Amino acid sequence: MEVILLERIEKLGQMGDVVSVKSGYARNYLLPQKKALRKTKENVSFFETQKAQLEADNLTRREEAEKVAARIEGLTVPIIRAAGESGQLYGSVTARDIAEAVTAGGMTVTRQQVVLDRALKVLGLEPIRVSLHPEVNVTVTVNIARSEEEAEQQLELGRAVGTGDEIDEDEGEDLQVAAEALFEPPAEEAPAADDAGEAEETTAS
Repeated sequence: MEVILLERIEKLGQMGDVVSVKSGYARNYLLPQKKALRKTKENVSFFETQKAQLEADNLTRREEAEKVAARIEGLTVPIIRAAGESGQLYGSVTARDIAEAVTAGGMTVTRQQVVLDRALKVLGLEPIRVSLHPEVNVTVTVNIARSEEEAEQQLELGRAVGTGDEIDEDEGEDLQVAAEALFEPPAEEAPAADDAGEAEETTAS
């Protein structure tokens, strides 16, 4: 099906572009979301008469999105989940979970604005893209941890903790001492008693 885009659609085209898409995609998403019009003679004429207004409306929305983006960019939000010793979650973190966490942080976003192209199933820090407008995207960091305390530790270290892969400080020191011992040169042995006596006799004569 050919449609006229009413806004920029990533990987598809810009406002005003006529593109060919699958009928299901058009009927289930583009048309009901008012992101496109079916290409007909009437709709082409309608778009031409409304183009200036559509561009003005788009500019207003983009400017509003840029203001929000300035406040969200670089935001880190904690999401607390149960997980096993290996760091594997009992379940996964969804786009809705991320949207709710960002909203709880003070900026309202919807799950449709969260661009989640992979399953989040382990503890750690995950950069996630949020599309505030077709032309405005920001990155937030999702801090997935088993507790608020663990989330703070992960934020300080910049990586997941409590996954069974870490070595505690005492264990690290023990390993370092053991490693140094392996490469320490052997101490010189004292001369045997008989050798020492022979040395004295030689000196006396």
